[in-house]
Amino acid sequence: MDAAHCYLEGNADAVEFCPHEPHANLLAASTYTLEEGDLPSRSGSVYLFDIEHSRLNLLHKVDTTGVFDIRWSRGGGGSLALAQADADGCLRVYKVDDSEATKGYSLREVAGSKISSSMCLYLDWDQSSTSIVVGLSDGSASVVSFSDSNLETVQEWKGHDFEVWTASFDLNNPSLVYTGSDDCKFSCWDIRDSPGDNRVFQNSKAHTMGVCCISPSPSDPYSVFTGSYDETLRVWDTRSVSRPVNEISVSLGGGVWRIKHHPSLSGVVLAACMHNGFAVVKVSGGKGEVMESYNKHESLAYGADWYKGKDQKRSLVATCSFYDKLLRLWTPETTFEI
Repeated sequence: MDAAHCYLEGNADAVEFCPHEPHANLLAASTYTLEEGDLPSRSGSVYLFDIEHSRLNLLHKVDTTGVFDIRWSRGGGGSLALAQADADGCLRVYKVDDSEATKGYSLREVAGSKISSSMCLYLDWDQSSTSIVVGLSDGSASVVSFSDSNLETVQEWKGHDFEVWTASFDLNNPSLVYTGSDDCKFSCWDIRDSPGDNRVFQNSKAHTMGVCCISPSPSDPYSVFTGSYDETLRVWDTRSVSRPVNEISVSLGGGVWRIKHHPSLSGVVLAACMHNGFAVVKVSGGKGEVMESYNKHESLAYGADWYKGKDQKRSLVATCSFYDKLLRLWTPETTFEI
């Protein structure tokens, strides 16, 4: 069921619900627009919405360079923060201000660092929200520490031949980082010392096209989901860490750009499937099943996320698509047994 929609000023590529109470009604979205010509430029914006009563109320907009990814901090000891990976090779961190002067919530940049001459394509926070891993367009990945208003690169290694579209921390072992690349390789690294020399595993045969996203399961410490341009969602068992097993594969009819786990239902994920809209997928009992498809976007399906507030009587979803600049709020019609 559709709840609300709006059009952004640029090409929409990422949406992220805030995972923290009492700010669960905050939704961030970002854009990336390439202006071609003799001197091509990449522009973008980060939007902050309030989705109370399932409406999209714009609170603040920050104009910046082209944004590839945004991600809220996970918690830990720090305060609420939103990180941005952009086309200028910069990592930026915003804090959320709530003051009478701004008449509500706004984003304030508290840290920014050019970490690479290549583009920053993807980012992920560790569980303590003190480190960020970034995938880069030159085949490298960087781990950057964040404290107060300081960003410092502590590790960088070239583990792939082409763009690193995705990089994620293991949710249970902060020393492990997963990376996926346009070279079709799904890799894991031990970042405690010289990760380029400490590859835990690499699978180069399962994905027949580039690896777009890696999403460890929050409910199963040995389960990692991957998405690929080859239109397949895969579920891996990492108990044999040196040789993870591809247990389940689900064809989704479009490149699987993002996978987001439901905040309370184990095995339920939302997938952004590029040319084939969005899909709600249930994985259980050794098999995966598409429960619902959502095709009300007119362009590439890129951004997707679940509402994470305490009120889980209904599952609210935010999705966005690229060239039509469309952001939607909707509720899946599928009902799940908890």
